[in-house]
Amino acid sequence: MSQDNTGSILIIDDDKDVLQAAKLYLKQHFKKVDTERDPRIIPDRLENTEYDVILLDMNFTEDVSSGKEGFKWLQKIQDIDSSIAVVLITAYGNVEKAVKAVKMGATDFVLKPWQNEKLLGTTNSALSLAESRREANTLRSRQKQINAQIDQNYQDIVGQSEVMNRVFETIEKVAKTPANVLITGENGTGKELVARALHRRSERSDEVFINVDIGAISENLFESELFGHTKGAFTDAKEARPGRFEVADGGTLFLDEIGNLPLALQSKLLSAIESLKVTRLGSNEPVNVDIRLICATNESIEYLSDENQFRQDLLYRINTIHIKVPALRERKEDIVLLTRHFIDKYSQKYDKHITTVSDVVLGELKKYRWPGNVRELEHAVERAVIMADSAVLHTDDFLLSQPKRADDAPDIENYNLETVEQTVIQKALDKFDGNISKSAEELGISRAALYRRMEKYDL
Repeated sequence: MSQDNTGSILIIDDDKDVLQAAKLYLKQHFKKVDTERDPRIIPDRLENTEYDVILLDMNFTEDVSSGKEGFKWLQKIQDIDSSIAVVLITAYGNVEKAVKAVKMGATDFVLKPWQNEKLLGTTNSALSLAESRREANTLRSRQKQINAQIDQNYQDIVGQSEVMNRVFETIEKVAKTPANVLITGENGTGKELVARALHRRSERSDEVFINVDIGAISENLFESELFGHTKGAFTDAKEARPGRFEVADGGTLFLDEIGNLPLALQSKLLSAIESLKVTRLGSNEPVNVDIRLICATNESIEYLSDENQFRQDLLYRINTIHIKVPALRERKEDIVLLTRHFIDKYSQKYDKHITTVSDVVLGELKKYRWPGNVRELEHAVERAVIMADSAVLHTDDFLLSQPKRADDAPDIENYNLETVEQTVIQKALDKFDGNISKSAEELGISRAALYRRMEKYDL
């Protein structure tokens, strides 16, 4: 790819003829080309000017043939700015030294006398590398700033209840280990936030966090999405593409809703986790990956395993450490804290001046069952902030739709089995205030079977 008319180049060589020839040619293709005969000027140059590529001679008049000066100034440039791409200029007899310099971090080398096309191609490649390094450094810096903000008091993981303090304690104990973690909890409890907190406190915090929603991947695309594919591996494979395992290499892979993974695909996932190798579709060459695995589910995997819907050996692999995120109804003492946190968040977002919430509203919020958990509370507060006409949130600013109780269930107008089943399940859930274990026992079915029926009827 041509980099014509972009890039800033510095050429350092004690031969003025070399400098003149290189500058005359390269200035036709790059925005800025400077020359310098004395390498001792390098620190001052780099302090005052940002260069993308430095063409550096390996030998200067003080040290005619050893190449030591070239090594010294290569190291100096890297210490000042590691994103600069350094291309060594050397004679035929010094190729071995040039190769050593590349191992030390130089991008490439060109031989004197050079062919102009070779010089241009090498410099263009070096410029592309320098731009990629700067872009990566910018992204890392931005990510560190974001992480620093998120790390303040766990950011959106707000809570002072005993059950939440146990979650925080587990995160602190587990984060810096390589142990696989399984996070369980109902929808809306904040499982992904816990996964991100584990990543940010781990030794991999500067690397990527890749989130994969297993439930959103169709069965026929599972292997391609997770393990990648080669060009032409299947009809729509127009180009080679790495899977999520490869993309997460060095960082954390978060597999959300792992309970939705079809049984037929669980063995392939287990193999990848055990071997830390993946093979792209259409290839026979395994690729090594280095990941920290975190999984999450709102289902009872233990019961799915008991009913042979989830492989027990896979469960053991992903469940080294188990973190259960409590439902909001199990930590009602946190509702006031969460409400005020979300008021501050959305008052700032929508430029509203909401200072507090009435005691009456707080009482209503504590009584509400919150089937959607913290996510539902956040949405309720966001809407209230938007709709509020005063600095204090009142009951009229909230829309809380309580789930139907058993007494409110609609009459059965026919004896369709699915209608009857749905109604009975709803009554059992209402009777035990959403407690899955007690409801399943009342209905005479397993927890896993109840979960499946709740999902079927969207209860």
